[in-house]
Amino acid sequence: MEILDLFEEGKVYEVLLVTKSNVTPIGVVRRGDSLYFKLFWGKSFREIKEHPFGVIHITQDVELLIKAALNVPIDVEFENAKRIPLKRIKNLSWVEGRIELEEAEIEDELGKSKVLKCKFIPLYGEIISAITKPLSRADFVLLEMAVHLTRLFVATRRHKVETAQKLYSKIWQGYQEYRRLGGKSELAEKIMGLALISVRWNS
Repeated sequence: MEILDLFEEGKVYEVLLVTKSNVTPIGVVRRGDSLYFKLFWGKSFREIKEHPFGVIHITQDVELLIKAALNVPIDVEFENAKRIPLKRIKNLSWVEGRIELEEAEIEDELGKSKVLKCKFIPLYGEIISAITKPLSRADFVLLEMAVHLTRLFVATRRHKVETAQKLYSKIWQGYQEYRRLGGKSELAEKIMGLALISVRWNS
């Protein structure tokens, strides 16, 4: 099986993207022989514009995805990629590729945002055999809490008070559900703490 076969057409997959000096989670969709994703303004956005290559990694470690999103230090090792001048994360299945990009602007409840629309063209990849723990419903809830938190940061920065309150409410409800489902990660507490600081700063 080739690594691209792991991605079904049309589904959104949460993966890790390594650029020149950054690791960030992204949602990718397969269309044909390429993967498509959007990047909002930030370090990876700037690096891809200057150096249009990336390495996409597949992981079931939800905490790793969340730590990367929140810029919490992650405990991973890197080694050189095979076909492009970048590093890749050891012991994770990966695909490295060239990126075609288009700068655009989108608008939603958070306002207008600059994005890079990216087409990832695979050049090489490998599937790494590894023992993975099963995903729990609590894992999925924790991931959604982190997604809402990143949007909350934007809402508070742009003084979208009503939107920020709605996002905080979703995070709080997610936290209650996470605990009910047996979740015990300290990241849940960190997310709630950051969410509370954000809404207080915005009030």
